[in-house]
Amino acid sequence: MLRFFKSPLPTRLVALLVLVLALRLPLLWLGLPLTAAELRALLIGERLHEGALLYRDVYDSTAPLAALLFGALDTALGRPLWLYRILALVLLLFQALRLNLVLNRADVHPDRGFVAALTYLLLASLTTDLDTLSPLLLGHTFIIIALSALLPTSREGYDNRRLFRAGFLIGVAALCYLPLALFLLVGLFAVIIFAANSFRSFLLLVCGFLFPYAAAGTFFLYTESLPNFAQFHLKPVLTGLVAGTDGLPLFVQLRLLILPAIVLALALFRTFTTSLGLVFQVKFQQLMLVWLLVAVAMVAAGRGMAPGTLVLVLPPITYFCLYLWQKASRNWVPEMLLLLIIGAVIVTRYRTTLGLATVIQIPDERNYAVQPNPTYASLQGHRLLVLGPDRRSYVQNRLATPYLDWRLAQVDFGHLNEYSAVFRLAHNFAVLPPEYIIDEAGLLPELQYKVPAVFSRYELTRIPKVYQRK
Repeated sequence: MLRFFKSPLPTRLVALLVLVLALRLPLLWLGLPLTAAELRALLIGERLHEGALLYRDVYDSTAPLAALLFGALDTALGRPLWLYRILALVLLLFQALRLNLVLNRADVHPDRGFVAALTYLLLASLTTDLDTLSPLLLGHTFIIIALSALLPTSREGYDNRRLFRAGFLIGVAALCYLPLALFLLVGLFAVIIFAANSFRSFLLLVCGFLFPYAAAGTFFLYTESLPNFAQFHLKPVLTGLVAGTDGLPLFVQLRLLILPAIVLALALFRTFTTSLGLVFQVKFQQLMLVWLLVAVAMVAAGRGMAPGTLVLVLPPITYFCLYLWQKASRNWVPEMLLLLIIGAVIVTRYRTTLGLATVIQIPDERNYAVQPNPTYASLQGHRLLVLGPDRRSYVQNRLATPYLDWRLAQVDFGHLNEYSAVFRLAHNFAVLPPEYIIDEAGLLPELQYKVPAVFSRYELTRIPKVYQRK
């Protein structure tokens, strides 16, 4: 199989697509439940489609470009869950093929073909976490595109446009998922080892990175939401307040990373026992080691639970696996290893369907999907607000008011003794009042006392903690 994919013929690309679809489509056909990250994205998309402005009319920490995409998808189709799944697959395919193209063009390894793309997509199929569209997956696409701009095309080094473009792409990636800004460290290292004038080149890289943020800041300034952009996006993400809130639990993510970690260890062992010929190949290897360290730092920044965490380590693993798949004294060893990895991916991905969940000791990702709250199952198709962190009621209903993220909503609900917070509450409820309020936090009596013009219209229904607007 390795010999087949080492050929650059287009037929290998077709075979690669067939293999990836064969690994993914059966489980997609059986149906993947809605994840917490997808529910958040759907709610944001609905509100933006209705004309709301992020951070001003929606209290959430999602990065602006990711939210813009969610709004655009909702414009095309209401609650477009299948579009999310298709786009996630398209992004993974693009990342794999783009990385494969860059590695081939840069001559970082003697072997060419589609082996790098095969490794990337094979490991990406390990978990259903990468079947769902996430801001991290979207932003990581721009990081892959930026890699080619970080590599010099001649012995004279970089030209100014390439460095600015690399920084610009990293900035766009950070506007999709803020911790991706750490990849500026990869860019800095690339400048140090490849550029003649490191300081000037790094300034170009930083200027390119800041340009998207300058454009975003200008937009939020003119829409009078720049302070909210800092308060609801920059501050929570930088302080780790929302890290991994919608992803899989840490113990599940760590168990899913066991196979990639074993493959990486074998690949690193083979890499460091292989002599490299060209100076550029040595420098590129150092660059990928730094990439790996930054990826690990990003996993730690997301507490290992951010949706799509596995995609961060795929590029360095893919590169080092090129040495794992190179010719050996016993040609059957790499072939057998590849077959073992394919088998391990299939068994891990379909462990529940095959009845092996208890043997592998990895909980099914579907156990952490979002299901409608049975307590409020009678509420369907309404605009409502949940005063609490439980968003399950939004599966069958629509969000009213800006208060999507309960922890960020504490800027108002947590300061009911302050006039400014009460004023914002009255204003936000007057714009789009919910038909029902689910008062899990027990705040309605206080709200009815302090903002009677708005909350006195809500009366308790037969369902405990549910208030209806009269």
